[in-house]
Formats: sequence, C-alpha cells, structure tokens
Amino acid sequence: MQKEYTEGIKFNKIDFTKEQLSAEYENCIFKDCNFTNSNLSNIHFLECKFIDCNISNVNISGTVFNETNFKNCKMLGLNFDACNNFGLKVSFENCILNHSSFYKTKINKTNFIKSQLNEVDFTECNLTSSVFNNCDLNRAIFENSIIEKVDFRTSYNYSLDPEKNKINKAKFSLDGIYGLLDKYNITIE
Repeated sequence: MQKEYTEGIKFNKIDFTKEQLSAEYENCIFKDCNFTNSNLSNIHFLECKFIDCNISNVNISGTVFNETNFKNCKMLGLNFDACNNFGLKVSFENCILNHSSFYKTKINKTNFIKSQLNEVDFTECNLTSSVFNNCDLNRAIFENSIIEKVDFRTSYNYSLDPEKNKINKAKFSLDGIYGLLDKYNITIE
C-alpha cells in the first residue's frame, strides 16, 4: 500500500493522539500540535518544521527526518536510534529532549541550540562538526562517541571522558573544562 503524499501544508493545533498520520510529508509545518504517545513509525518528514509541539514518547521507528527542524518542542524519551538513518538530518532550537537516545546514530553537523538534553544517550554517536549552543547536557552520556570538531563552548553540565571518545579539534570553554576532568574527582578553583 502506497502512502499518501502531502506537500506545503500547515497543520495548526491538531491533536495527533486522536488522528493518525500516514503520509509522506514534504515542506510542511506542524505548529502547536500534540503527538504525545503517538505512532509516527515509518512516516517520512522531508524539509518539515515542528514548532511548539509536544512530541514526547512517540514511536519513531523507521521514521525519516530529512532536513527537519524542531523549535520550542517538548520531545521527551525519543529513540532517534530507531529512526531510518538514511538522510537523517535534524536541528533543534529551544527544545526539551530529556531522556532521548541517539545511540549509534550519525548526526554530524547537527545544531542543538538553547536546548535541554538531560540524560540523553549519545553513546557511539557520530556528532562530527555539530554545535551545542547554550545547551544543558546534565548527565548526558558520551561514550565511544565521535565528537570531533564539536563546539561545546557555550554549553554546560556536560561530563565526557576524553579517553573514551574521539574529541580531536572539539571546542570547549575554560569554564567547561571541569566536564573533561570530572572522572578524576579533582577540585578546580
């Protein structure tokens, strides 16, 4: 069965917990919509924008997010590692992504701007050339991750082990240096 194709439509204040999406969406805008606990598996979002949406605890298994932007969205507990990795290209601005997972994903050149990423799993993730601009990374997990050329200079509460991650040419602020030495349990004054 072929999916319906929808292009250039703006969806405003729709409760998708009661309506099921079942199409390929291109250049669409979802504004102030509720997707909480919905099933978005195997849906394609191409050059779409999600603004002021609640996308928490959504099934995104096999979902395509290509050139998709999220702004002011609540996105708790999402498993981006279950998405279709082919063409996965996203950006986040002023979003809450707590308890989400990017395990083993390749999301290089991704922008995380003014977002909350508490307890997010970036294990074995390729974040090359990504930017974390003014993000809270409290208890985020970076293990065997590729964070080369990643910019952490304005972010805070991160803790990552340089011995367990590839950090060549990553950028950190002097204030954030503690996050690189955290495992040594030393005092920096």
